[in-house]
Amino acid sequence: MLSSADWLALWVSVQLSLVTVILLLLICTPLAWWLARRQWPGQSLVEASLALPLVLPPSVLGFYLLLMLGPNGPGGWFAQLAGWRSLAFSFPGLVIGSLVYSLPFVLQPLKNAFATLDNNQLAMASVCGASPRDRFFSLVLPQARLGYLSAAMLGFAHTLGEFGVVLMIGGSLPGETRVASVALYEHVEAGDYSNAHRLAAVLLVMSLVMLWGLFRWQRRRDAGSWL
Repeated sequence: MLSSADWLALWVSVQLSLVTVILLLLICTPLAWWLARRQWPGQSLVEASLALPLVLPPSVLGFYLLLMLGPNGPGGWFAQLAGWRSLAFSFPGLVIGSLVYSLPFVLQPLKNAFATLDNNQLAMASVCGASPRDRFFSLVLPQARLGYLSAAMLGFAHTLGEFGVVLMIGGSLPGETRVASVALYEHVEAGDYSNAHRLAAVLLVMSLVMLWGLFRWQRRRDAGSWL
């Protein structure tokens, strides 16, 4: 069994993943729609910038986020104006870093789902007087549900396994910024391979179950049966 400290670190990771996924689904829905349904000059540059976390070393991203969220950065100035302490080495700071780091994993599935929508159905609904809100909930969401499920699963799993970014901007404050990946690193660094094995196994099983469920649901949807 995991120690109480490791359970706490895992709970912080789950909280961080849930908050990040919910916020990213809200942020990426209009952004993905804009990128998938419009063509405009400079779009490739914008998409490349949004996809940077896919290829940028996490330590590089974490370093720049630390500068932004620290006392002398924009995040620090905003925190001072709001009467908060620095966003660096805090749970809200981890959320901001996770939003940036996991954004491509939520954005891309939504963009792909929106790009394959039936334009004729949307046009007919518009002609029949359906409002944009009605078209979104009655046509877009049902057709894009697999994209939303994929985005949620990938965003959650990716955030759950973050290390470089969260260590750089969050450190290891128990109950606030000490996530499971940081706890695992600390066990290995201390030579405590027994607890490291247990925590790594839990993370491995959680990630595998989520991805297995996603792929199986997708195959059921495509083939009409469980395979």
